Amino acid sequence: MRRRGVADLKAGVAERDITPPIGLPMWGYAARKEPAQGVLDPLYARVLVLESGLKRLALISLDLGRTFGATSLAQLRGALRTRCGINYLIVAATHTHSGPVIQEEYTGGTPPWEQTALEQIVQATDTAVKGLQPVRLGIGYGRAFIGHNRLRIEPDGTVIWFSSNPQRIPTAPVDPTVTVLRLDTYDGEPLAILAHHACHPVVLDAVNLNYSADFPGVTVRMVREAFDNKPICFFLQGATGDINPYYAHLPPLENEIKLRDWTGLRLGEEVIRVASSVRTEIWEDTTIGCTEEVLRFRPRYRPSAWRAAIKSFGEEFARWFNPRMEQESRVPLTTVLIGKRLALMTIPGEPFVAFQQSWRECCPVRDSLLLGYANGYFGYFPTIRAAAYGGYGASGPTAWIEVGAGERLVNQATVRVYEMLGQLKRRP
Repeated sequence: MRRRGVADLKAGVAERDITPPIGLPMWGYAARKEPAQGVLDPLYARVLVLESGLKRLALISLDLGRTFGATSLAQLRGALRTRCGINYLIVAATHTHSGPVIQEEYTGGTPPWEQTALEQIVQATDTAVKGLQPVRLGIGYGRAFIGHNRLRIEPDGTVIWFSSNPQRIPTAPVDPTVTVLRLDTYDGEPLAILAHHACHPVVLDAVNLNYSADFPGVTVRMVREAFDNKPICFFLQGATGDINPYYAHLPPLENEIKLRDWTGLRLGEEVIRVASSVRTEIWEDTTIGCTEEVLRFRPRYRPSAWRAAIKSFGEEFARWFNPRMEQESRVPLTTVLIGKRLALMTIPGEPFVAFQQSWRECCPVRDSLLLGYANGYFGYFPTIRAAAYGGYGASGPTAWIEVGAGERLVNQATVRVYEMLGQLKRRP
């Protein structure tokens, strides 16, 4: 029975195909010089809207390499607020390396495909809002071994790039956790299934010139089909800054499509197993708490030295992988607490997997997810230890935020959850 005066937690979902036209530059590899020539599988925007009382949260998952830049995100936020009544917003990319180039800023204005995608997302959110209905929730956990840590520390302390691991040699740290959030209608029909895991979608190599969601696209299709295509399935990327799939960066001669499918199917099998066993229920506490704030960080390197280093990847890479290097970076952090049981935090870039593990350990509620590539993009966030050892993503021009930024973000999100639980007071 519902307590008198307690609002139902409502949810609505929708999706749109946002595959851009062929001929655009592709994101993710410095070695890829040619534009997109085809579509291997479509790229989607998937929207989940949660409502409790007067609060609405939109969680938007994009089959893109990164989220849109600050200007586009501000435009989207404004449109969702005025047209859909959205109070809080999380936009998270799956981080496929087979999508279009997205820049933080465009000298010639927002490209037409991106403007179209933004409008489609607004339309999808409006559809989700119109379909809001009371839901039952359930959370379950599994384990999938599809990836490895791509920075291997040798006995002499040097770090080597460990890209592909077809022998599946054990590495550390790795987080095999698969978290599944299932939302059902009150009648028990599946409405949405959200799967969270940490692994780079880089089975397809730079030689691939076709748009693709990589292995997460396979997982999403598999899960949806297993439930008679009733729910919309979301893949939520975790802290995957140092995690590659076992079969990574494979050229066509090595049958990369088959191994992309193997990776997605192996993850999908576990998602289906967990989702099938989850018992959904009406949550007694349906409150949605959310804080949105900005933390300021210094640059890790002198801007002139950084610009020289990024050019070593090639002029084209430097052109689209080129944030503003200022005296400080304004890094957004969103922390969400749903029903005082489920906590979400965002990092706008590529956090190392240890942050996902530490967030789970220090967060005061049992169910906690770290969403990488969310609400912006500020490159890599290595741990302090990883930054000291070095290696791709741990040092160099792709990690331009000051060392220790990831630790501060996790600590701040932890504080916010304690505050929303009422266990930390703002007054002495």
